[in-house]
Amino acid sequence: MSLAKDFKEFAIKGNVVDLAVGVIIGAAFGKIVSSFVADVIMPPLGLLTSGVDLKQLGVTLRAAVPEEKKAAVVLNYGLFLQNVFDFFLVALAIFAMVQLIAKMKRAEKVAAAAAEPPKQEILLEQILAAIKAQQK
Repeated sequence: MSLAKDFKEFAIKGNVVDLAVGVIIGAAFGKIVSSFVADVIMPPLGLLTSGVDLKQLGVTLRAAVPEEKKAAVVLNYGLFLQNVFDFFLVALAIFAMVQLIAKMKRAEKVAAAAAEPPKQEILLEQILAAIKAQQK
C-alpha cells in the first residue's frame, strides 16, 4: 500500500473522526463552563467571601525593581485554585452528560429487547410451522 492510501484509510476511520469531533466540542464546552464559573458562580461567591477574587490571590516572592526593569515575582496560587475549580465543574458536567447518555442507551436496549420476542419463542414457532407443514 502507498503512504497516501494508508493515511487516507487511517483518517477516514470512524474513531479518528469521532475523536476530532469530541476534541472540538470538548474545547467549546470547556469555554462555556469556564465562562459559567467566572461570570455566574464566582461573582456571588465573591460577595459571600467579602469580595475576595481567587484570581487576585498570590504571594509576592520578590518585589518589582523599576530602576533595574525587573518585574515582581509572584506566586499566583489564586489562579491555580480557580483552574482547579473550573476543572472540577467541567468534570462534573461531563460526568453528568456521560451518565445521561448511558441511561438513554440502556433505555434503547430495553425497548429493543422488548420489541423482539426471545429466541426460544422464535424457534418454537419455527418448529410448530414445520410440524404443521408435515401434517398437510
